[in-house]
Amino acid sequence: MGLQFLFMDDNAPCHRTVAAEQLIETEDIECRRLAARTLPPVTIRELRLALQDEWAAMPQQLIDTLILSLGRRCETCLAVRGDHTPY
Repeated sequence: MGLQFLFMDDNAPCHRTVAAEQLIETEDIECRRLAARTLPPVTIRELRLALQDEWAAMPQQLIDTLILSLGRRCETCLAVRGDHTPY
């Protein structure tokens, strides 16, 4: 199971359960812990720089996967007419 999933963790306690933590540990699932920014960007320039920093920190393989999945995700959103998507 670990090769098929990447869990994004924003460190919010309300998004975490003991069962999920145990599953992640026992199944050796890859996690990407997201650190909160101390101050959110205020200006367009700050936002641009923050986004560039985040993109630079992402592994290229993850970026490629996200780009390749974009068409499928858009098709799914259109198919459900903006309703809940199954993933």
